[in-house]
Amino acid sequence: MSAGPPLSTLLLDPTTWDLVLDVSGNIAVASGPYAAAQDIASAVRTFLGECWYDRTQGVPYLQTILGKNPPIGVFQAAIVAAAESVPGVASAVCVISSFSAETREVVGQIQFRLNDGTTGAVPL
Repeated sequence: MSAGPPLSTLLLDPTTWDLVLDVSGNIAVASGPYAAAQDIASAVRTFLGECWYDRTQGVPYLQTILGKNPPIGVFQAAIVAAAESVPGVASAVCVISSFSAETREVVGQIQFRLNDGTTGAVPL
């Protein structure tokens, strides 16, 4: 569980994951539950060690997940840990709706609750 309220974050285009401009031509900012959801999505997309400023952030995809065939619970725990590292997130649950060993595709969502009680979900 992380301390503090959710922070503002730069708004990213959901399709390209690139910055978006507001109507005045400035870099757009997201806040509230949407900012938390976007930050959770970013956190679970980050590989452990990828952030040069803090190598402890990220999901251990290369170390314990990709090519390792771990139990689904190991994957879920890593996703939850990344989600709960986001400021303002009180708790998270990784719900897997389908998994294909053949295509190596996981479908599901991360359900989260913020410190203020707001809830939401982010697709995997």
